[in-house]
Amino acid sequence: MFGGVNADEIATLCYERFHQLPRRGKPEPGREWSLLAAVVKVTRWTPSEEVTKEVVSLATGTKCIGRTALSPNGDVLNDSHAEVIARRGCVRYLIQELHRTVTGGDSSVFCRAEQQGKWKLKPGVSFHFFTSHTPCGDASIIPMSDSQSLPCPPVTLVKDEDVKGQAKGSAVKRKAEGLDKGENIKLIRLEEEETADGIPDGRGNPQQSSLLNSSRSETPSQSRSAEGDTQNLSWMVLKDGGSSDSTGPRAQVPDIHRTGAKCVPGTEPDPLHAGGGYHQTGVLRVKPGRGEPTLSLSCSDKMARWGVLGFQGALLSHYLQEALYFTSVVVGKCPYSQEVMHRALVARCLHVSDLPAGFSLHPPTLIQASLEFPFSQGQTELQHKAGQGRISPCGAAISWCNVTEQPLDVTANGYKHGVTKKVLGTAKARSALCKLELFHSFLSLLSATDPSALPSSLRASGLQTYWDYKRASQSYQQAWQQLHSQAFPLWPRNDRNLLKFH
Repeated sequence: MFGGVNADEIATLCYERFHQLPRRGKPEPGREWSLLAAVVKVTRWTPSEEVTKEVVSLATGTKCIGRTALSPNGDVLNDSHAEVIARRGCVRYLIQELHRTVTGGDSSVFCRAEQQGKWKLKPGVSFHFFTSHTPCGDASIIPMSDSQSLPCPPVTLVKDEDVKGQAKGSAVKRKAEGLDKGENIKLIRLEEEETADGIPDGRGNPQQSSLLNSSRSETPSQSRSAEGDTQNLSWMVLKDGGSSDSTGPRAQVPDIHRTGAKCVPGTEPDPLHAGGGYHQTGVLRVKPGRGEPTLSLSCSDKMARWGVLGFQGALLSHYLQEALYFTSVVVGKCPYSQEVMHRALVARCLHVSDLPAGFSLHPPTLIQASLEFPFSQGQTELQHKAGQGRISPCGAAISWCNVTEQPLDVTANGYKHGVTKKVLGTAKARSALCKLELFHSFLSLLSATDPSALPSSLRASGLQTYWDYKRASQSYQQAWQQLHSQAFPLWPRNDRNLLKFH
């Protein structure tokens, strides 16, 4: 119990909400795995001190589209990692609650604030974030232990002669013959395999040993940081000085879990050294897409940003007197390091100062639960049966949020699940979570607000496009500028041409 929050109770609440959802979009038991994230609203009632907990947004997902699939119309869901989907679903919920307040109804979340046209959280209301696995990116670069499963692309041991002549970081097939033979071993390298269509899928060669087959998983080039189980590969075996003399002394080097997220342009690339020196830590990373890079920052980076800017986004900041922050981040059972989570989600922003009114440093309490998501990769491998085919991440993403209209939204490849090419570009293909649909929901909130009760930032003339309204949220933009300049100067800027839809 931390600050009145029981991690296992939060995890149980989220898993139960998932089980209550329809079958559509869920992983196939024993063959597909996914990751889950959710937002839980906690209300502490006075004077009884009774506490109620409610899941208001829940999501699964592991995929991310490449840069060439981005749409200037805002009608594609760019990032379908569970953490991102859960936040966007929560924004839908918050828009509904604000709509109730501006139309004279009762909201369980908001009450009128002191500034004209502004709202704030009701006393006793807080929001908590749950994720079944550590976020991809910096938070997943964790020291290994023999008892932990690997949350990142699986690794194999490469013989010394295989390393000679290879360019550092080159994308070539790795060999694993030295795994069981005790041969001269120098480096642990990421496993990548060329599939039939030439896309590295990182899942290993089906001709390899059963140990490697059991540990194969998608790399974040197709999904997020994937878990595997390489059993006792938590230590690398290095020949002293790299000598080929098989009788020479050997040194054990502790290894780390790895992430497939790549350092952003302008950052020194990962050194790819043995053991703990493979990655840089504390740097911004982008999620690689299937066969091509993406423009989506890692979930670690996005969650760190929420700790300063809030999770409500620029549009809802028009209506809120203060940014909304998660009180805690609860992580399900998985490889976990409190120190690494603090580094990734909190420490990188602690020095940020001169934030505008309504914004502040709001580091969440970091807690781990002891309960594992039943559809994690580890659980899926345990349930896998002969004849089910290769274990792979589920291709669909699920969003459920506590709204009255279309609470369930199932997508694949950025569009509604199951749509045909014939309807692409129409409302039938759009996810309720894409930028365009969220913008339309915001405009509906704007239309429902009495003109005399509009916040001052929404009374300016010439507001038409999505970017116009984001830019007009001046306090949010000022806070983002401070965060960008002081903590994340290499955070890539969005292409404005992708934001000028309406």
